[in-house]
Amino acid sequence: MEFGEGSLTRLRVAGGADPLWDAALSLHLLQNRQESLVYDAWRREVRAALHRERLTEDVRALMPLCPASGYFPDFLTPSTGEASLEHGVDRVMSTPRRRLVTELTQLCADLRGPVPRSVRWVATGEPAALHWLGTTLRRYHAVAVSPYLGAIGARVAEDRARRAEAALGGGAEGLLASYTELPGWRWHGTRLAAPYPEARVVRLRGRTLTTVPGFFCVRAPLTLVNDALPPVLVYPTPPDPGWLPRLRAGAGRPSVAQLIGTSRAQLLELLQRPMTTTALAAALRLAPSTASRHATVLREAGLVVTNREGNRVLHRRTALGRALLEGTAPGPVTIPAPGTAPGPGTAPARGTLPGPGAVPHDASPDSP
Repeated sequence: MEFGEGSLTRLRVAGGADPLWDAALSLHLLQNRQESLVYDAWRREVRAALHRERLTEDVRALMPLCPASGYFPDFLTPSTGEASLEHGVDRVMSTPRRRLVTELTQLCADLRGPVPRSVRWVATGEPAALHWLGTTLRRYHAVAVSPYLGAIGARVAEDRARRAEAALGGGAEGLLASYTELPGWRWHGTRLAAPYPEARVVRLRGRTLTTVPGFFCVRAPLTLVNDALPPVLVYPTPPDPGWLPRLRAGAGRPSVAQLIGTSRAQLLELLQRPMTTTALAAALRLAPSTASRHATVLREAGLVVTNREGNRVLHRRTALGRALLEGTAPGPVTIPAPGTAPGPGTAPARGTLPGPGAVPHDASPDSP
């Protein structure tokens, strides 16, 4: 990506995951075995759900339009993280026939053997064909993406906080430099370089580049083939191994948000690594004063600790905060021997006064 004059000032990070990019990239993963440790459990769940919803054949017909490798049509991913699924699907269904023919002809050039029936049908631009395409995309998203939006949202919010902190500290160049934490990415001068299946240079020429986090994007970024379209760079933000069992375990427990509120639960989720108030506010789209107030409440409850490191004030999740999110018991509490001062994480000796907000040991749960 070459940033000419004015392009740096127009750089933007998408507000969240893009539903149609998620649909397309997840469809790729169903057709290959990439990152099996991370996605195999998801693959098994989705294939079972497709069979249960009687959607397997339609998705098989969709796959030639969006193959796992090589070119796939730009019209399948028309938005840049700002549109809802319905708005994106409406744009797909409104694709002019001339564009359909152009992009599907390019797709067919990479195909081996006869052109699949679904590709020929969509290329006609017939209302019935586009209705099938839109309906299948919606139904596929409902099975393969929507049930996992909790994990997707948490991962994207964490990444967005990282980008916001980099931008606040170093401007547009700081933001672009933050992507060099991804394997093989480099930022030098006015060029952002990343691994890509083929040699390619995208010259922005003052246009706005939108970077879009991709939960189902692995190894290499993606961008639109047609340079005349608004520039987009989808970059990998895959989850950690074991994400799906953790998500399923959480689904079986009462929601933490019901106990402490949605914003505070999201803030606690984000604090799996230290973050500043400003970064939390950017990730949650809150005013800094509101984010600070939520952090204060969580700190007073013992769920968060706050420390100064240099010129930054960082919030961290405590063991109690992690236990609350995971629905597990915190570590054992030890009582010091008589005459010794209680250390960090120990209970006060019997007979001492409880701290602010603590409940006396002889109080009942219903006491005022």
